[in-house]
Amino acid sequence: MACPLTIDEPFVVTAEISGLLSTANGELRRVTETHVDRRRDPSATDRILRSLPAWFGIERSIRDYVASAAIEDSFLATQDGRTIGVALAKQHFPETAELTLLAVHADVRRSGAGTALVEAVAEAARAAGASQLAVHTVGPSFESEPYAETRAFYRRVGFLPLQELHGIDWDGPTLIFVRHL
Repeated sequence: MACPLTIDEPFVVTAEISGLLSTANGELRRVTETHVDRRRDPSATDRILRSLPAWFGIERSIRDYVASAAIEDSFLATQDGRTIGVALAKQHFPETAELTLLAVHADVRRSGAGTALVEAVAEAARAAGASQLAVHTVGPSFESEPYAETRAFYRRVGFLPLQELHGIDWDGPTLIFVRHL
C-alpha cells in the first residue's frame, strides 16, 4: 500500500496511513474533513471558547463573544457532525471586513479547522465586495506563548502585521493584522 509522505522541514516527516496522520514527533491524529457552514450557534461558541482558557479565560469576554455569536455573521466548522470551530465577522465598510473571533476547540486544534474558517470568512468578504480582511489579536509586546502561536497562525494564512496599538481592545497591546483578498 502506498503511503503519502510530506517533508515539512528537515527531519520532520508526516505520513498518512489508514485515515491517521502520524508525525515524526510521535503525534497520531485522525484525518477528518472539515465542513464550514454559515449559521449561528451561541451555545457551541460558548463550549468552544471554554475549551481554550489560555485564550478565552475571562468570563465577561466569553459572554460578550457568545452574545455576538447570536447576531454577527457566523461561520461554524464541523468534523464528523460535531461543531468544533467558530468564526465571527463584520463588514464595517464595503471595502473591508473584520474577523472578530476565531476559535477551534482545544481537542482538535491543528486539524485544519482554523484555516478552513479563515478561508470561508475571506471568501464571504470577497463575495460581498471587500478587498481587505483585518483581525485583531494580542500584540507581541505582551509576552504570551498562546498568542505567539496565534500570531504565527495568522501569518501562515496570509495576514500581515499592520500596527500594534495599546488600549483599543483591552488594557494591553493589540496587533492589527490585514490580508488582501
